[in-house]
Amino acid sequence: MKHFRLLTAVALCCLAAGCAHTPDTRADFLKIIDRPRVALAPQVEKMPGANGIVEFHFSFASDASNRVPGILMESANFPGRRPVVIALHGTGGSKGNMAALCRKLADAGFIAVAIDGRYHGERKSGRGETDYDNAIVRAWHGSGEHPFYYDTVWDVMRLVDYLDTRDDVDAKRIGLTGISKGGIETIFTAAMDRRITVAVPFIGVQSFEWALENNDWQGRIHTVQDGFNTVARDADVAKPDSAFVQKFYDRVVPGIYTEFDGPKMLPLIAPRPLLVINSDHDPNCPLPGVEECVAAAQKSYAAAAATNHFAVIIQKNTAHQVKPDSERAAIKWFVKWLKP
Repeated sequence: MKHFRLLTAVALCCLAAGCAHTPDTRADFLKIIDRPRVALAPQVEKMPGANGIVEFHFSFASDASNRVPGILMESANFPGRRPVVIALHGTGGSKGNMAALCRKLADAGFIAVAIDGRYHGERKSGRGETDYDNAIVRAWHGSGEHPFYYDTVWDVMRLVDYLDTRDDVDAKRIGLTGISKGGIETIFTAAMDRRITVAVPFIGVQSFEWALENNDWQGRIHTVQDGFNTVARDADVAKPDSAFVQKFYDRVVPGIYTEFDGPKMLPLIAPRPLLVINSDHDPNCPLPGVEECVAAAQKSYAAAAATNHFAVIIQKNTAHQVKPDSERAAIKWFVKWLKP
């Protein structure tokens, strides 16, 4: 019954927003990540702050076997309920990697939040990145996990549930950003959850289908190379090609190059404000695939009469990185639309 109510609410929300897509994409994705909800049981500890920034370490239960640790920063100069910006880290990173951006957001009047993604930061069992790789291998063998992006989307949706319980949060003004892996998770979460009112994915927009069809998947696979190499050995594949990568995606991130690919997911964020920031020489996100995603999103925003809610920055002569000017543009975008 709970699952039916969740999917019905998503469908009604899509219809009310005048979405040009059917609600099936959202429903299908939610079926993959859905799990029994448990009490959030939040734990919060105030940490030493500096320069007028108050910092907290918190955690909450996202499901029966996972607690999500995070940091929350806010300025003492901005009392009352405030808008929130959630910042998601990239592969191999942690919430600590987003702390500098969080401080800038707090200085701008936001409540800034970062969490550890699955198998990262405090959620690793030991040193190194083997937890993430091992989880990917288990997913290939049918564990039911989706460590490669999808499971963290569930955690972010539960994070929004937690933020909604706080008396300093304006739950109608929640922004989401992320870098690389976090940028992809930003797209998925914003497409699935309309409580995300503004989104800025950094170096995450891409077409997995385009990369497969054009044999340009190597940069993306490199982000999980050790796990992928183990999967290839287990499958007795000496020289993985596009066909094998497709099989890998089918088991580990099903639908990522079909119904959940960038050109399908990005339009689902419309008409909410969306700023896409990518690079022109990024091997992880080849530019022609980015352009396909942008074209699809432009059509959706035009159909919603919201073209001013969509903007794109392509960093020139840049690989897989975020430049300071782009970060400043992202903060300005959040200020413009969330009005701290």
